[in-house]
Amino acid sequence: MNNSSVIIFLYFCTIINNLAQLIINFMFNLNLNIDHFATLRNARGGNEPDVVFAALQAEMAGATGIVAHLRKDRRHINEKDVNLLKNMLNTKLNLEMCTDDEIMKIALDVKPTVSTLVPERPNEVTTEGGLDVVKHLPHIKECTQKLHDAGILVSLFIEADIAQIDAAIEVKADGVEFNTGKYALAKTQDEIDLQISSIWEATNYAIKNELVPAAGHSINYHNIKDLCDIVDIKEYNIGHAIVSRSLFIGVSSAIKEMLDKILKYKTFNMSAYCDY
Repeated sequence: MNNSSVIIFLYFCTIINNLAQLIINFMFNLNLNIDHFATLRNARGGNEPDVVFAALQAEMAGATGIVAHLRKDRRHINEKDVNLLKNMLNTKLNLEMCTDDEIMKIALDVKPTVSTLVPERPNEVTTEGGLDVVKHLPHIKECTQKLHDAGILVSLFIEADIAQIDAAIEVKADGVEFNTGKYALAKTQDEIDLQISSIWEATNYAIKNELVPAAGHSINYHNIKDLCDIVDIKEYNIGHAIVSRSLFIGVSSAIKEMLDKILKYKTFNMSAYCDY
């Protein structure tokens, strides 16, 4: 094979790869939450592992976005991380954040693609539940407007509850991320089916009201299967499971493994849905 043939072959491989990625992106988005790369780094107070390098590896492997939660206590991600990610990512930065004045100011300065508003408690190990938009509607509406004025899309991390979705509509959010924590903790098949049914109903309601539906929290390589039954979920925000898997097989392979699973399950379910 001469040089010209090699170049043509590589060119067509690139086209095929790009087309495959476009098809995947049409079906769903996989966003990597990189918080726990920062947790590992901060355990020794140094610079390793490099959070931004991990994010870039994830992008090259097919992740369509990076999620980072800038907490008030800075237990993992910090301002420097957020600024570097915003400047270096080729995909989108989804900044998880509470509505504290300091965090709001940082978000308005950095201008991530998306800000996902989440509840935050000082002593929690991880986010323990969805944002109560109904209870805090005026404040969340004000924060949403400020973020919109800065050109930032707004998603709300909420329970799969119709009243919370109605509140999200009222504050003019662009999307909602359904808390899958209860689903992940479900033990019996009846409990699993109940949670899937709730998320499915909430997803359909969100779509009817022009909200982009996402799912996140405690999703892993095993429980992703049943979530893929809900074919209309547009985005999956996954962190701890992929970070853990990457310790053994690397970031790129961990991303590709999750993409393969979602693609397999979602393609099967979409085919079955179309047949029906």
